[in-house]
Amino acid sequence: MASAPVIAIIPARLGSTRFPGKVLADRTGKPLIQHVCEAAARSKLLSRVVVATDDASVLAAVRKFGGEAVMTRTDHPNGTSRLAEAASHLGLSPEAVVVNVQGDEPEIEPAVIDAAVAALGPSPVATVASPMSEQDATNPNIVKVVMGVDGRALYFSRARIPFVRDAANATWGSPLRHIGLYVYRRSFLDRYLTLTPTPLERAESLEQLRILEHGFSIAVARLDREMGFAGIDTPEQYESFVRRQRV
Repeated sequence: MASAPVIAIIPARLGSTRFPGKVLADRTGKPLIQHVCEAAARSKLLSRVVVATDDASVLAAVRKFGGEAVMTRTDHPNGTSRLAEAASHLGLSPEAVVVNVQGDEPEIEPAVIDAAVAALGPSPVATVASPMSEQDATNPNIVKVVMGVDGRALYFSRARIPFVRDAANATWGSPLRHIGLYVYRRSFLDRYLTLTPTPLERAESLEQLRILEHGFSIAVARLDREMGFAGIDTPEQYESFVRRQRV
């Protein structure tokens, strides 16, 4: 692992249903995508940060602040597919480790990236989980994960998992929130593109279940505290981010 290059690729589309053009929103004096790049670059394990976009204006904005970016097709069905094309354009070796950082998470903690990379081990994919409140555990908008004793994911769901039937005899701790940051072996990205959608993936509308249903493992870095960062999906969330930057 120590010798494998670790590269963050940030898929960044200009289109957004709830907040069009958000990756270029710049009321802080910097485009949002620059904040994301700068946060990711503080990771101790990353050797490179690259933006993958399908829009020339995003490409130009990234290069203007001195970042690295590559153009990708406009017809990708998901971010992982765009990630695979970008890795191909960059000529990354099969043993390279690719971190998928979301383009709308300017406050991502570098330690979270490092934890996910460190958790990868022999698995083709790794991700992150953190504790959460019981109230959040019943929120269908928050994805949950359960893990095996080997640190690998058993299942992801929008439902409250696990269901504790007898609280008096339960040894389960707090439910775990899935933090949607993924680390891939470069060789697995090409394999992922050949995997067909699966029943549980469709039922839960969770892309990561495709990996489990096809028999591949996902290692999980379990953090010891709740995470404070979140993606920016709406203009209101962006306004809150702008206010935090001014404090």
